[in-house]
Order: sequence, then structure tokens, then C-alpha cells
Amino acid sequence: MTPHSEQAARIEALVRTADPDAVWATGSGDTLHHGPADGADTPLDVGSLIGVLALWPVLGCLVGQGELSLHTPLATYGVPDAADLPAGATAHHLLTRGEDGPALAALTRLAEHLGAGPLADYAARRIWAPLGMAGTRAVEGTLYAPPADLVRFLRHLLSTADHPVPRAWTADSLRIRTGELTPARGLLWHPAGSGIWAHHPRPGSGPALWIAPRHDRWALLLPGRAAPPSAPLRTAFRDTAFAATPAI
Repeated sequence: MTPHSEQAARIEALVRTADPDAVWATGSGDTLHHGPADGADTPLDVGSLIGVLALWPVLGCLVGQGELSLHTPLATYGVPDAADLPAGATAHHLLTRGEDGPALAALTRLAEHLGAGPLADYAARRIWAPLGMAGTRAVEGTLYAPPADLVRFLRHLLSTADHPVPRAWTADSLRIRTGELTPARGLLWHPAGSGIWAHHPRPGSGPALWIAPRHDRWALLLPGRAAPPSAPLRTAFRDTAFAATPAI
């Protein structure tokens, strides 16, 4: 049994014991090491991940095109309802608040204002289509994506390709942007130790994504629909998926 196979067996045992219906995958920028075989192309409700699958890369495109400066007050851009935000609030302020609902709502208004249309339409055109994420779409306000599309997205973030998500944007997002303040955060991602960065919108349940450029490694965990709170499983899954990472 190869090192990757042994690691996959440990993850499989862990996940199946805690949440038999969960979907998981791990891999690198070049390949999928282990993941769903059955149902890989079946769209799942990943609405809570819209921040990282749509909003975050769209903002990165806008920054890369020079249409958005993270440190310019949102009011300067004429964002609707910007008066509801703290005086001088910037995209940088809001992105470092993590998965905060009001912050994401304000950033979505910003993206739609600068992109002149719905966030999902911009993301589909500029992010999902170029990456081949043909099964990802917003339906009646909820985002659906098959596991195979999430794999494509995470692999791209570790690849050397500079399109459609600028490499500089990923690098800038995966570093501490909050100084000595706690909790430490990047831009919509937060550190999870040993060079690993995480995005999981719900504290105790729901899907989670991890990426570790230092290890050329990513992982995803989508809990089953009837799963109990998954914070302990998330931690155990992350530790197993990234522990003693086999040489790639």
C-alpha cells in the first residue's frame, strides 16, 4: 500500500465512523489523490461556500484589473447602502472579518456594483467557466456544485496558472492580514497551523475547505445532510489529511 493509500484509508475510516454520508477529497495542484468516485459530478448544496467560490475570486479579479483597491473606503465606490457600514470601512476590513454575514453581504454589494450585475453571473463567466466548473450554478439564491468542481477550484489555487484567479490574489489572501490582532486572519481564509489555511463558514457544521501551498496540498469535507455538528470531525479530518504529508 502506498503512503497516499494508507493516508486515504485512515481518512476513510475516520469519516465513515463520524459521518457515513460525508463527501471528502484530498489532492495537490497536479492531481486528485483520493476523493469521491460515485457522485463526483452530482451537484450538492454548497450555498455556505459562496463566499469563497464566488465572492472571493471575483474580488480578486477586480483587484487584479485595477477596479478595486482593498484599502479604499467602500463609500468611495458608490456602493449601495454603504452608509450602513462603519465610517471608512474598506474591503480589506470586511475580508479580514472572516465569514461574518453582514461583511459578506456588503462585499457582495460591492462586487455586484463594480461588476454591473449579479455576483453569480460574474463568477460563472470569469471564474467557473474558465476552470471547467460546468456543474456549478446558483439556483434560486442557493449555490450548487458537484465535488468534481470543488476539486478543480482547489487544484487551480495551487497551480502555476495565473488565470482566472490571480496568483498574487491567492498569495495575498493566504497570509496574516490582521497584524497582532486575534483571531489572526487572511482575506476570507484563516490559518489552521503548519502552513494550512481554512475556510469553513459555519462554526460547528457545514462544508470546509483547506489549502496549504507550502505542502502543495488541499482537502475538502462536505458533511452529510443529516450530520451532527462537525467541528470535532473537521479538526480530526484536517489533522489526518495534512499529517506527515507524503512526498509529492
